Amino acid sequence: MSDHRAEHTDAWGEPADRPAPAHEPDRPAPAPAVTPADAADAARLVAFGLQPKLLPARDAEYAELLRRYREDPAFARLADAVATGLGLIVLEVSPRAGMAVTAGEDSVFAVRMGDYARRASSDSADRFLHGLAHLAVAAMAFPRPEDLADDAYIGRITVNGVDAFVRQACHRLEERAEQQGDNTDPASDAPGLEAGWRVYARRSATGATKDARRLAGSTTGIIGKAVAFLTDSGFLQRTGDDAGGTYRTTARYQLQVRDMAGSAAMAELLELGVVPVTDGSATLLPPPDPDDLELAADAGLPFHG
Repeated sequence: MSDHRAEHTDAWGEPADRPAPAHEPDRPAPAPAVTPADAADAARLVAFGLQPKLLPARDAEYAELLRRYREDPAFARLADAVATGLGLIVLEVSPRAGMAVTAGEDSVFAVRMGDYARRASSDSADRFLHGLAHLAVAAMAFPRPEDLADDAYIGRITVNGVDAFVRQACHRLEERAEQQGDNTDPASDAPGLEAGWRVYARRSATGATKDARRLAGSTTGIIGKAVAFLTDSGFLQRTGDDAGGTYRTTARYQLQVRDMAGSAAMAELLELGVVPVTDGSATLLPPPDPDDLELAADAGLPFHG
């Protein structure tokens, strides 16, 4: 004899007359758990960002990880966390710049200017000149705040043009020192931006070698090292050999300069008014007496209308 309750059960074996469960409020679906594969992908994206010369347009995996970062907030947070754990600061994530990161002060990936300068030269005055060269390149590449704000803007510089720019700045600083009655010659091993113009101005622009190469310790030699370092770091692209070497800026360099634009030294250099910009073009101001300045031959102006 069959159980009489069978006719009162549904297809799942539950009593058919069982009351329906009370309505429960909708709960948000739990966030999917982070998998080891997700963590590996996020770390891979950060690794791409640490290769400044690699462009997303030239690597399908990089481009796909960028797309995922921009469309998947959870993945973006994970990648940001990986970068933070490595002491990196994410400046921008976009098709134009890739995953642009900069190293924090305590990051193992930090390339400190002091370390770079010490590798470039053991002389303290030369180390100052290397720092000044980097400052001048940034100031010439983006002389206006709107240039830094415009993602489409591309700065152009030349080695000889940067040298001419700094010598013009030295001339302005000399005039200002004379007006203020401050003409004390600084110690060559401890120059500052205000007094350091003498260190730069007394240095030969090119030097002289038997085969006409510029000396490493000349000002154009120092600028050449600076722009080569920036090129190797993915901040500049070499475009030609004229005027000691011509270069254009990259999106990564624009982001880096934005980060340093508020520095007192850069502001002071720009305030000298050596690179005036009025109608979208820029030129070096002509010196009152060009014969008094030791400018590199065929310096060439790095800006174009």
